[in-house]
Amino acid sequence: MISVDNLTVSFGGWDLFREISFIINPKDRVGLVGKNGAGKTTLLKVLTGEQPPSSGAVTKNIGTTIGYLPQQMKVADTTSLVEETARAFEEVLALEAEMADLTRQISERTDYESEQYEKLLHRLNDVNDRYHILGGDQREADIEKTLLGLGFRREDFGRPTREFSGGWRMRIELAKLLLRRPDVFLLDEPTNHLDIESIQWLETYLKDYPGAVVLISHDRAFLDNVTNRTIEISLGKIYDYKATYSHYIELRRERREQQMAAYANQQKLIEKTEEFIEKFRYKPTKSNQVQSRVKQLEKLERIEVDEEDLSRINIKFPPAPRSGQIVAEVKQAGKSFGEKHVFGGAEFVIERGEKIALVGRNGEGKTTFARMLIGDLEPTEGSIRIGHNINTGYYAQNQDDLMDGEATVYDTLDKVAVGDIRTRLRDILAAFLFRGEDIDKKVKVLSGGEKARLAMARMMLEPHNLLVMDEPTNHMDMRSKDILKSALTKYDGTLVLVSHDREFLDGLVDKVYEFRDGRVYEYLGGIWYFLEKRKVDSMAEIERKGAPPEARAGSGEQARPAPSGKAGYEQKKETEKQVRRVRTAIEKCEAGIARLEQEIAGMDSRMANPAAHGIDLGDAAVFEEYNTLKRQLEVQMHEWEKLNYELDILTS
Repeated sequence: MISVDNLTVSFGGWDLFREISFIINPKDRVGLVGKNGAGKTTLLKVLTGEQPPSSGAVTKNIGTTIGYLPQQMKVADTTSLVEETARAFEEVLALEAEMADLTRQISERTDYESEQYEKLLHRLNDVNDRYHILGGDQREADIEKTLLGLGFRREDFGRPTREFSGGWRMRIELAKLLLRRPDVFLLDEPTNHLDIESIQWLETYLKDYPGAVVLISHDRAFLDNVTNRTIEISLGKIYDYKATYSHYIELRRERREQQMAAYANQQKLIEKTEEFIEKFRYKPTKSNQVQSRVKQLEKLERIEVDEEDLSRINIKFPPAPRSGQIVAEVKQAGKSFGEKHVFGGAEFVIERGEKIALVGRNGEGKTTFARMLIGDLEPTEGSIRIGHNINTGYYAQNQDDLMDGEATVYDTLDKVAVGDIRTRLRDILAAFLFRGEDIDKKVKVLSGGEKARLAMARMMLEPHNLLVMDEPTNHMDMRSKDILKSALTKYDGTLVLVSHDREFLDGLVDKVYEFRDGRVYEYLGGIWYFLEKRKVDSMAEIERKGAPPEARAGSGEQARPAPSGKAGYEQKKETEKQVRRVRTAIEKCEAGIARLEQEIAGMDSRMANPAAHGIDLGDAAVFEEYNTLKRQLEVQMHEWEKLNYELDILTS
């Protein structure tokens, strides 16, 4: 589908890539990995044509469509959520208008035998096929399913897009991209603005998608669950593995060990050969052997060991000062902003040394609670009492807003450092990979990953016994995340962590608080225990099943039961309506599949005996028609699977 041939991208005489080549095939699931700054985002921009290469070429099959989701984009804010999302179907709407016009023309004509009439019929058939391939007759259901899967609620559908935060507006763009169904998805950190439940829904969607997917992500679990191929970018080269990320890590280690062993053996051989040549160079009786050895060395293909990027941050949290046993006591705490009630009834105790995860859908109150815990916000109900001798360090999600963009990297630390530590600022910055001229850069020109490292360095200028961290891994590469996780595991203070990264939380936290439906629920176990208890497969499943988790509610109550009375009756009616809609769609889909299978079988029969049916197998149009039918069948089969999956959820 996409071929990259001898691609080089240079900036100011420095090569970001050097003559790299690879092919993206249909149904590939490619994870693009490498440290921050390796060029992953640049490569996606080159694939889209947004950025030209310095040399080499990117070629696409005729008709191949690409859907690109960058990390940051400008999002429209002039319509409602549903109206904006429906813009993904611009081609479908144009096809609908053309179908109506063609139908009108055909109905008005009476020249049934004319060439023009036949052309109209053929065009109507082509437009109709394209309309069904793009899911035109299912677009409302697809919009609803996609928006619910990405975490929106039905009551949000009519809200103006300008009322949504930046993270939710990025989800709108992701929804539009998914609904366009391009041949190739290029996704740059698609999970950064998603919660755990939405990430799991997106995993299922991408795994079942009939096209190709190329994604950049620092979420190891997401990569393992979606990809089957890993392309690593390192020091201007690429390394292509037909493996998931975790398997690729093992294969890379084995490859390097084999390279090192082969290199060591070859160096021994070279050393011994050179010793022989030097020893017997001037002995006539050995001249033939010496010449033979010289030629042997000249012909020897020298083994090269791949360069390895060994730059890494060095995080070690200072020992935590002794605090009281009770770090925070939360009593019936809640927060409202005007008429908007975020959560309430939270009641639990955080004790010294605990490592706690705050999880839940975006907007349910995780960041709000974190800010209440550090005293940045006051509860509007109940209380939060901080224990004795607590010194809190806070890592905020919105680092861009909290740091002065005009200040330099060095000044950012110098402003808050006190005492003897000011003499060690350069060493601290070097540990976080700010060396040489880097320390004089202004904050506003730093990348997201660089700002994350700088914020982490600033937080570590003094020892804390309570760390409150809000999405600290959002802009970190895999290696930095692993180092941070190791440092937090060894940290001897109390940790409260907001994160959607399951792999990062695994083995790090021993208690989970879920913010859901205005309440806080406690799970006495790690992140996989929480996910197992919640039985989360998709946002739709959560909303429709409404099953209470086997967990202790923060208020001492169980999760709210399913509605009864009039509310329950209305909900039942709505569910039955959706079931009827889905079953009708399945029937239409099955009819389409039967028709396509019959047409393909007919073509198989005719192509098996072309002479009898007057078919020229040298005519490319014959095979194009055959392949079109195959593609239409594949799309219909995929749609049938999705509809049956939705029916299972609705009726379970």
